[in-house]
Amino acid sequence: MAATRGTVVVVGGSGFVGRHLVPRLVTAGHRVVVVTRRRERARHLLLLPTVDVVEADASDAQALARLAAGAVALVNLTGIINETGSETFARAHVEVTQNAIAACKAAGVARLLQMSGLNADPAGPSLYLRSKGEAEARVAASGLDWTIFQPSVIFGPEDAFLNLFAKLARTLPVMALGSPNARFQPVYVGDVAHCFVHAIADAATFGRRYPLCGPTVYTLHELVRYVGRVADAPRPVLTLGPTLSKLQAFALEHLPGKLMSRDNLASMARDSVCGCDFPAVFGIAPTALEAVAPTYLAPGAARSHYDGYRANSGR
Repeated sequence: MAATRGTVVVVGGSGFVGRHLVPRLVTAGHRVVVVTRRRERARHLLLLPTVDVVEADASDAQALARLAAGAVALVNLTGIINETGSETFARAHVEVTQNAIAACKAAGVARLLQMSGLNADPAGPSLYLRSKGEAEARVAASGLDWTIFQPSVIFGPEDAFLNLFAKLARTLPVMALGSPNARFQPVYVGDVAHCFVHAIADAATFGRRYPLCGPTVYTLHELVRYVGRVADAPRPVLTLGPTLSKLQAFALEHLPGKLMSRDNLASMARDSVCGCDFPAVFGIAPTALEAVAPTYLAPGAARSHYDGYRANSGR
């Protein structure tokens, strides 16, 4: 399907998914405006042609509207996994989404693509899922030509999920694992980016929510053991019951880096599993985790992400 080429504004484009989406938008012929609060976080995207990185606060709807003037679409990728200080779920998920909606309307941009998450629900078991659900509700009521994506946990180079387990496996003699039976269906970041690019001008995706999952379901225990093997750092895994899982989460959320929180644990009360096929409208089969994870987790596999950006930009 031929895409309508033009300017695409990507809010939160300096993050993990944005780093993979923006080069694909460029390859598809779009000019891209990346909105980020800290321009230095997106220095790598400056290697790409037709990309402007703009330092702006997504809490400022008027600033977003100015940046969106003349755009064919706005993509909202803004999201956090844990709250830190003033960076709350309500602000990052609900307030920024409402500002994105207001900016689209003020700038005359009909097309809005929203990053959400599997199990997003205003009545969900965690603050994270409730805020994602509230954001979805606002998008659905916006009157815009919207599409919402609901991925399971996303994996790929520089992810904060599998890379964390690899780092811990290389550091710790034993892995103490809370909520070991939580189930995930990880989806490759390249597949998620493909869906966003495809959907921009595909009217069949307007007003639709799309769960996005990979081909295989794993328990958290299975994922941790797999990462240990691939990283050449297999470790015994000590599985924790519900009470010890909560105690571990409480302790970790008060340590620097916040590796785990009680809200994360509450989110895992619902399996992050699609229970359906990958959406046929996007024309791809989902990528297996085992086909990609070794390329960045195995010893000696790490390489600079700049190489990938240079390849996309032709530099």
